[in-house]
Amino acid sequence: MNKIILEIRAGAGGDEAAIFAGDLARMYQRYSANQGWKVSVMDTSAGTLGGFKTFICRIEGEGCYDAFKYESGVHRVQRVPETEKAGRVHTSTATVAILPVVEPKEVNVNPGDLEVTFSRAGGPGGQNVNKVESAVRILHKPTGIVVSCREERTQHANRERAMEVLRAKLYEMQRMKEFGDTDAARREQVGTADRSEKIRTYNFPDDRITDHRFGIKVHNVETVLDGDFGAILKKIRKSQ
Repeated sequence: MNKIILEIRAGAGGDEAAIFAGDLARMYQRYSANQGWKVSVMDTSAGTLGGFKTFICRIEGEGCYDAFKYESGVHRVQRVPETEKAGRVHTSTATVAILPVVEPKEVNVNPGDLEVTFSRAGGPGGQNVNKVESAVRILHKPTGIVVSCREERTQHANRERAMEVLRAKLYEMQRMKEFGDTDAARREQVGTADRSEKIRTYNFPDDRITDHRFGIKVHNVETVLDGDFGAILKKIRKSQ
């Protein structure tokens, strides 16, 4: 699998959670760029003080799924936010989901189950983006899944990308059903973003990243978040 959808959502922690989601987005994007993989941002929702409430992108390249397949779940950060006057350490979370891109023939989507709406994309991108209703939002009525894409230049391209995300999510649900309760499986994958549910903790005061599933520790938190994701990946592979 050489094409994936990466979805990051800010969890508990307000503005700091959005900033942390932005840190994770930067880490994955920079690592992908260093690997020579193509990253296409599909949809974002900016945080009030920076970062992202939501960040969704498509990554394409040899080995990208193998590199990121263990990233799904709740990531937790412990640090003193810039807005904290008393110097207290805050705990915030972000959820990550990794979804393989699947071919249209692998997932049957009934067009009658879709509610498609269009809007102006807004933001950077020139006059074309602002004047034309190129942003696409698709609701899959049977499941309630909502996907959107606003980063491509045309309505058609945005719809294609949004459908790609929808198929990936529906495929994941089908796969989960084979293993039992869909809701339980989904919670296991990305959690509920509660601070207590975590797969990995990025602890700034101790300059340590702990992966709770594999029992591994990595230091130099800022270097890792600046794109040195390989430091985590090497230890995960060694632990298996």
